[in-house]
Amino acid sequence: MPKQWLMKIDAKKSFSSLVFSLRLLSLIATVFNRVTLRGFQLPIHGKHVKEGEEMSMDQPIAINLFKGHPSFRLLPNKLVSEAAAELLGSDSRDYDDDTENRHPLTYGSDEGALWVREAITRFNNDETFRLAPDDRARSKPEFLNLNSGASYGMLSILLQTTLAHTGVTRQAFVVTPTYFLINDCFADAGFSSKVTAIDEDSDGMINLGLLEQKLKYFEKGTTGDDDEEKLKVIVNPERSIPKKVYKYVIYCIPTYSNPSGASYSTEMKMKLIEIARKYDMLIIADDVYDMLDFTPPFSSLPHPQKRFVHLDRETLDDPDSYGNTISNATFSKLIAPGLRFGYHETATSKLAQQLSKGGANVSGGTPSQLTSMIVGTMLINGSAAKVLRELRSTYAERAAVLTDAVRLYMPRGTKFDKPAGGYFSWLTLPQGYNAKEIGRILQEKYGVLVANGSNFEVIGDVRNWGESSMRLSVSFLEPDDIENAIKYMGQACSEYAKSKSFEF
Repeated sequence: MPKQWLMKIDAKKSFSSLVFSLRLLSLIATVFNRVTLRGFQLPIHGKHVKEGEEMSMDQPIAINLFKGHPSFRLLPNKLVSEAAAELLGSDSRDYDDDTENRHPLTYGSDEGALWVREAITRFNNDETFRLAPDDRARSKPEFLNLNSGASYGMLSILLQTTLAHTGVTRQAFVVTPTYFLINDCFADAGFSSKVTAIDEDSDGMINLGLLEQKLKYFEKGTTGDDDEEKLKVIVNPERSIPKKVYKYVIYCIPTYSNPSGASYSTEMKMKLIEIARKYDMLIIADDVYDMLDFTPPFSSLPHPQKRFVHLDRETLDDPDSYGNTISNATFSKLIAPGLRFGYHETATSKLAQQLSKGGANVSGGTPSQLTSMIVGTMLINGSAAKVLRELRSTYAERAAVLTDAVRLYMPRGTKFDKPAGGYFSWLTLPQGYNAKEIGRILQEKYGVLVANGSNFEVIGDVRNWGESSMRLSVSFLEPDDIENAIKYMGQACSEYAKSKSFEF
């Protein structure tokens, strides 16, 4: 064999070996990242750690108490795939050419498929909220606008009902502590430097006195005529329906709030609705956790309290008005977040219709045509209810473990209420402890990641939640990991107390 051929063969072998080595390293890195970042059990925590042992300072995150995601084992792969097969199994459906529904894989109607909206209203009216046939609070399909989940739903609401950049909408209010990524939605909608925090206490009471004081302040020095002139410049005169733009907007999570876990009473909701009507304010309620109630029996569906939108609807003087509430709801927490499907519910059809006529909807139709029909199928065949029952039971078990662990391992004087539903609960350390420092010790020494209270501020109007508070989650971790996380948190608090020479 010629020498130059041998050289070429050797070069090819060397190159192949190099490629194989790089692929092997990449595979090892991928497996390592999945194990460490997704919270799989490692031998460095849980029952594998002997009493008194600690992780080294450079250990990766082993227990992620920050994540507000469902555990991977809770994602209903089989039920979703079965619903998709049921939906798409035949070549055609009766409604494929119906303009109110349309084929699952084509452009949808602006407001979303009628049969899906009917399925949602039946599920809400009859199976969960259980509203009497003559109850004015009952929903109708025309009160719903389908969307791609609560995050997109929130931004869509702000874009279609407010005009912050022109001054027509004068100010936004956000209940604090708040869901930490909501600030970005307000910034995208033009509310930078125009957001005021309104405090919420541990009993789920909003400081309505502070809210009304701020509203009176922003009412000074302007007239309704000014607003009308600004609207003429902005609103497309060729729109088929007039556009309602609110002077104020307030955002809240009224049931099992993120991060506090608090819930508002019906009385408190009605007081806020009265203020909203008085000042032309829109209440945006993230109704994403209210069906994750931990009250047994778990063999049946939950029976949540009426939402803001129900109370607004049943007390409207003019049934032809827009109302002052929007329920921003999603199936991310009730089935799976990857579906990216949710809905707006409004007091009457007028505001729902307005939300469906945004530029993106008019151009491309409802944003989740296929997944909305998969969820609709699951609502009708009962698999959505099955998933919800399992989630409630699982999260309730984890919440009980979390509560017991806090009582057992945390210092005296720690403020913590047992979660009654949802994903999250709020923990406040006793005076003298620094929550940020405790979190640093937890992460660096024990590999536990926890959400510090500083993550839940309203940007530009902070309350320094990070000094003493943390958010705890039951959605992602299994019971053993939850208990170990709190045990390590207690150890971190003990070490901190010792370093500051005060009693644990």
